[in-house]
Amino acid sequence: MKVVALISGGKDSTFNMMQCIAAGHQIVALANLIPHSKKEIDSFMYQSVGHEAIDLIAAAMDLPLYKKETFGISNIKGKIYEPTENDEVEDLYILLEQVKSEMDIEGVSVGAIFSDYQRVRVENVCIRLGLTPLAYLWQRDQEELLDEMIRCEVDAILIKVASLGLEIKHLGRSLSLMQPHLLAMHEKYGLNVCGEGGEYESLTLDCPLFVSRLVV
Repeated sequence: MKVVALISGGKDSTFNMMQCIAAGHQIVALANLIPHSKKEIDSFMYQSVGHEAIDLIAAAMDLPLYKKETFGISNIKGKIYEPTENDEVEDLYILLEQVKSEMDIEGVSVGAIFSDYQRVRVENVCIRLGLTPLAYLWQRDQEELLDEMIRCEVDAILIKVASLGLEIKHLGRSLSLMQPHLLAMHEKYGLNVCGEGGEYESLTLDCPLFVSRLVV
């Protein structure tokens, strides 16, 4: 099926796109919610750090990019979500509604791994729009998943750290270089090696889907 990919710029959304293509789907467009203030927002739904690179990723993939501003406000914080005015989820609905109205899409690529909060909300939006969510990373073992990403040539760097065992000096380092340290910090502190607990955020510089590499 033809798919729009929700991208944050990080490794998870990138690798899920790769899995979509491996499953026979076609990525025809990219979609991203950018912070209204152009600064990082505190959102359980969207990664905003590194959003400045989204246009470069779209260019590297030679795909159209759809963007919408969001204030990152969550009015419904429970596991069950119902459409709520001014909630950040409705920004996603409006964005995907626009993509669907302009392109022949049937599915949505989603890089969620372990967050029920994200999964429930994306599924809610997809059901309302008649789209199929494609989340190939969902509930994968994080150590195995990180290793697979690296072996499949997802070249991503850390652009934010927020956990015991991760320091400023680790910013800019590649996941392949950080992998042994992330595993060690998992053993020592229980760190989620894929950063699912907000321990770090990443930016993909290159992968097999890119026609050119990002330079930062």
